[in-house]
This record gives sequence, structure tokens and C-alpha cells, in this order.
Amino acid sequence: MGQPAAPLTERNYVAPLVLVTSLFFLWALGVNLNDVLIPHLKKAFHLTDFRSSLIQTAFFGGYFLAALPAGRIMERIGYKRGIVLGLLIGAMGTILFVPAASVRVYGFFLFALFVMACGQSFLEVGANPYVIILGPPGSSERRLNLAQSFNSVGAALTPGIGAAFILTNEEYSPAQLAAMTPRQIEAYQIAEASTVRGPYLAITCVFLLVALMIYFARLPEIHEPSDSKTPDTSQPRWSAVLAHPRLGKGVIAPFFYVGAQVGVASFIIRFVQHTSPGTSEKLAANYLKFHLLGFMIGRFAGSAVMKIISAPRLLSIFAAGALISILLAISTSGLAPIWAVVFIGFFHSIMFPTIFALSIKGLGSGGAMIPALMGYISDASSIQRAFIVPLACYVYVLYFALRGYRPGAVDQARGTVPVGVEAR
Repeated sequence: MGQPAAPLTERNYVAPLVLVTSLFFLWALGVNLNDVLIPHLKKAFHLTDFRSSLIQTAFFGGYFLAALPAGRIMERIGYKRGIVLGLLIGAMGTILFVPAASVRVYGFFLFALFVMACGQSFLEVGANPYVIILGPPGSSERRLNLAQSFNSVGAALTPGIGAAFILTNEEYSPAQLAAMTPRQIEAYQIAEASTVRGPYLAITCVFLLVALMIYFARLPEIHEPSDSKTPDTSQPRWSAVLAHPRLGKGVIAPFFYVGAQVGVASFIIRFVQHTSPGTSEKLAANYLKFHLLGFMIGRFAGSAVMKIISAPRLLSIFAAGALISILLAISTSGLAPIWAVVFIGFFHSIMFPTIFALSIKGLGSGGAMIPALMGYISDASSIQRAFIVPLACYVYVLYFALRGYRPGAVDQARGTVPVGVEAR
């Protein structure tokens, strides 16, 4: 990590840090609002679970495809301008929800989400390095944890926002829809599709406002070091990863975790309605709210407990808790499976940052693939059985926490043991 060209004085850290930390809240809003969009657009467009899950495929596909170009662009134009560009791209995506709601074409919504996610990918690439340099080096880890906590706060607030401004209580059975005239069905679809306009128009305004504030803010520039120690990029990155068994596991573990996290949250509202027939969307959204509230509580509590329990052991405990919860969600009935899924949010909380610390930064494309696989299984069988997919993901995360994070002989020989992990 390079040093800023013009270091800020201590008293000037607060305002820039608040601005950059707001980015963590913004991308939490974009990511978690999808969990409300999935059941809402499923109802509005009469979609299968598989087709509704394409919301996450479009979104995380944009995240995945834009990540590398975002890094390259920021190397050329600077991180500050790159973040502003990301906010503008995100605003382009959110404003597209207005015409998408007018023409009522599902593919248009997917395209809007894809564009929005591309912009948010810029934010994630740029925000973490900025948090690191906006203050004394000795407190960088604490600042990053604080900034990430605002991401969990945004995640906890989003279901309430979505339920209040997007979800409606207008739900009809297939028999009721069959009894409607074409004009009545069209009016119903217009009303359902139009509820997304206001929230996404408001998000557009927020993106533009923050972009303006960051553009005029006095932020240090991040410069990548260019010396003889720069890694050789002539070899494909995948071959470099595969050459180190521990690094390969460190890529796979975040893939499965992100996929499980996104997949579970995506189908909570549908899961509640399946296991408790007659539950309205708005009431079911409350369980999503509890799920993400548990995520926020777990992140704060996990950070505190990690002072006395080692990171690998705590990760294994949380992975085991998620595994037990998903088994209850699959095998029980009544309210038990619903609350089991709610508690998974708590166990998700420390997984990604802990996996990150034990290995390397992984791939987020699991969020694009796992929900689609769950949707396919749900259509073929049931939404409850679809939760077998995240169960398999938790099994791998548990393996990683118990053994997979440990460096092998190749890693030890090449000196790729991460900081804080003993070579055992």
C-alpha cells in the first residue's frame, strides 16, 4: 500500500473519514435492497424462483466483472476520481429504474441492477484503501472495522426501507389473477412496478450528492508502489493462485461464504411465506430485518470476543452454528425453520472479514451463482430443499476454519504465510 502524496493533519482526518465511511453504508443499501426486490418483482412479473434469482446474478455479475477494470482505472486516474466515477455509474443504474418501471420489462430491471453494481464495485475497490490511510497506521485496523460496521448498519436498516416503500399488501392467488380482466391485471402490474421509482430515485440523489462532496473534499491520493519488487504479471493470475494450495482455498472459501450469505438472504421472504402460508410480504420482511439485525450484532460482538478467542476458532464456531441452523431450517416445520434462518444472520457476521484475514481477498462471484442454483432447486422441488445449497457452503467454510486456512508446505517454503497465522 502506497503512502498519500500530501498527508493530512490529525485534525483533518474526521471529515474525510466520515465521507469515505458513508460509501460502506451506500453499498450495503444497494446490495440488501435486492432481497426485497426478489419477492416483489417475482410477484409483479409472475416469475419462477429461478428467474427472480437472476436479480442477484445480474447484480453480483456486475460486481465481479467490474472489479478488475475498476482497479485498473483507479491506477490511471487516481482513487478519488475513481470513487466519484463509481458513484456516477451507480447513479446511472439507479435512475434506470424509473424507465424500467414505466415499460415494465424485467430484463430492463436486470440491466439497471447490473449498471448499479458496476458502480458499487468501484466504491468497494476504493473505499478500503482510503480508510487505511486516513489516520495513523497503528489504528488502521480499528478504523476499517468501524467503517465495515456501518455496512452492517446499512444492511440492518434496508429491509425496513424496502418494506415501507417497495412492498405492498396487494397479493392475489393464481385463481384470483385468472378471474381478473386483462385491464385489471395490467393495472395491478403497473401499481406493483411503480413502487420502486421513489426509493431508487432517492438513492440516485444520494449517490450524486456524495459524489459531489467527495469531488470537492480534500482527500490524499493513493499511489501504488512501483519498484523492483512488483510481482511479475506475465503469468496468468489463476496459475499463481493454483501454485499455492492455501491461496486457492482462500479464494474458494469467500466464494462459498458470499454465495451462502446472498442466497439465504435472497429467499428469506419466500421461505417464510412457504413455511407459514398466508404470511404477507411485509410481515415476512420483518424476519429479513431480524436476520440482518443479527448480522450487525454479531459483527460488533464477534470483534469484541475475538480479543479472547482466536480468529480460526471463532470462525469454526460460527460456521458450525450456521450449519446447525441450516439443518434445522431444512428438517423442521412451523416457526422453528423460520427462526433458524433468522439466526444464520448472526453466524454470517464475522465470516468474510475473518476469512479475509486468514487468507487473501477472494471472489464475490458466488453471490451471482448460488442464488440462481437455489432458485432452480426451489422451482424443481421446494424453497426449503433449496437451502441444501448454502448447507454445502457452510461445510466448506467450517473445513476452512478448522484446517484449510493453515499454510501447507508449498506456502511455507515460498513465504506466503499470512500475518498472524502460525506455520504449523
